[in-house]
Amino acid sequence: MTRSTAFTFLGTAVVIPLAALAVAGCGGDSGATASPPSPKTASERPATVGAANTGLGQILVDSNGRTVYLFKKDNGTKSACSGACADAWPPVRADGKPTVGAGADASQVGTTRRSDGTSQVTYNGHPLYLYQGDQQPGDTTGQGSAGFGAPWYALSPAGTEITGQPSGGGASSYGGGSGY
Repeated sequence: MTRSTAFTFLGTAVVIPLAALAVAGCGGDSGATASPPSPKTASERPATVGAANTGLGQILVDSNGRTVYLFKKDNGTKSACSGACADAWPPVRADGKPTVGAGADASQVGTTRRSDGTSQVTYNGHPLYLYQGDQQPGDTTGQGSAGFGAPWYALSPAGTEITGQPSGGGASSYGGGSGY
């Protein structure tokens, strides 16, 4: 093999995988999702709780589009999560009456008093939490976690726990038509 043939062969061996990688990154469904708009009330004000389509199906989300969870260790509306637990699973708080966005049922939204005296949003009697491991709206990485002594689950708009795992590895895809 001559020197120029060796360089041509080597150059081709490098260019083909790089080109394939570039084409794969540009086309098809890469699993990336756009951040959904925040849930809104009928008057277009930010809602405390709304619903969104995700890899888990329709779930409840907070005012920033982040997944909200219930903690199976809670007893009724009384939170069993404080201290380090509340650092990892921040309670969804509300100053005053929580607002409800598209897809959520206003009759199921309420509040409960936490041990520190603050107000925590409830849905169907479940205190609601966020997960610090969810990095962006629509993430569901806390789903099924058993941290702090009991499982954590996303909630459906009916107010029931969703025990399945998300399709697509924890990221969510949002569909239109939900009013926000």
